[in-house]
Amino acid sequence: MQVDEMKKRFVEEVKLRAYDDKYIDAKEEKEILQIAIGQGITVDSARSALLQVCETNDYVVETAVLRDLKELLDTFQAGDGVISHKEFTDTLTTAKKKTKGKRTEQQCKRMIIEIIEENNWHTKQGFFDHWYNAVKKEIGM
Repeated sequence: MQVDEMKKRFVEEVKLRAYDDKYIDAKEEKEILQIAIGQGITVDSARSALLQVCETNDYVVETAVLRDLKELLDTFQAGDGVISHKEFTDTLTTAKKKTKGKRTEQQCKRMIIEIIEENNWHTKQGFFDHWYNAVKKEIGM
């Protein structure tokens, strides 16, 4: 298969996966990358091409959103060792913006909570304000 044909097929695979919701979740990304690897494209080249196609077509790549949210939360917790309610809310606003409305507020909250839990980061809760536990309960965690 020629290089131009491989590129065209790769772009079509991305468009096919994102056609209905304009969102590439982690499972779809893995499938796309496996196809690219099967065609002899390196993982880094395939990921770069995926991001480029998604940017051109205004698709959201979930792993890129998660990476950005993790960086933001890491910055917040690095300051004083905890994530405050305001910092959580700011991250939620960023998540909704980066997912371009393709994920609900509940789904965005779940993404953030999962990042916090995976990294064993602490949250700042007051004596009477247990916001973190309330958010976890709200989303069924």
